[in-house]
Amino acid sequence: MNPPEADGAPAWHVVSPLDAQIKSDTFFHERNLAARGFLPVAGCDEAGRGPLAGPVVSASVVLPPDCPWHIFTDSKKLPPKKREMLYHVLQEMDADIGVGSATHQEIDRINILQASLLAMKRSVLDLDSFPSFLLVDGTFPVPVDLPQKTLVRGELASASIAAASIIAKVTRDRLMAKLAQDFPVYGWRTNQGYGTAEHLAALQKYGVSPIHRKTFRPVRDIITPPAEQLELGL
Repeated sequence: MNPPEADGAPAWHVVSPLDAQIKSDTFFHERNLAARGFLPVAGCDEAGRGPLAGPVVSASVVLPPDCPWHIFTDSKKLPPKKREMLYHVLQEMDADIGVGSATHQEIDRINILQASLLAMKRSVLDLDSFPSFLLVDGTFPVPVDLPQKTLVRGELASASIAAASIIAKVTRDRLMAKLAQDFPVYGWRTNQGYGTAEHLAALQKYGVSPIHRKTFRPVRDIITPPAEQLELGL
């Protein structure tokens, strides 16, 4: 379907009626797009751009039209037990869920932004049904051939993006807890690979693990200290 255009811009960049309505109704975008013939509509988000170790994980979610969309919000604003509960709710309500990730090696090779977009693409392709429209958290579109709209702080503007943020966060947290069994000294079960004081102290004491992102400071500084980086022209 070729979406209509308004004011010379693609329709998926001007889906913005009343800001107040969008803020109070986080299923507005999905409902509006469905009324215009875009079905299904998926929300897409990622978790794990900032950590020093592990993959970046993305999820794409198509919510059922009659679901209690108001219960979903930004995963970062939810306590772990509430995230887990909503994760199970999404599984039980027959939402279409796709998950994708990019490894720490891919992050080091193509940078964290491109790796995040790659993980997002993989999550879209993992959906049971390819969406006709994609709502994306952030400012960068996903490299897939379908109309989409990027939303800054999208988890607060779209219930589908919020649901995707919950799936991505819970999936990644579980993965980091599993990796913590093999590398317990870094505290990944509780810090999920972020640069907490505990994690940084362990890096200084035990060095870099095979799961660390070697292009991220301070991991890079431990591998190649700043003085050596200057000598190498890094």
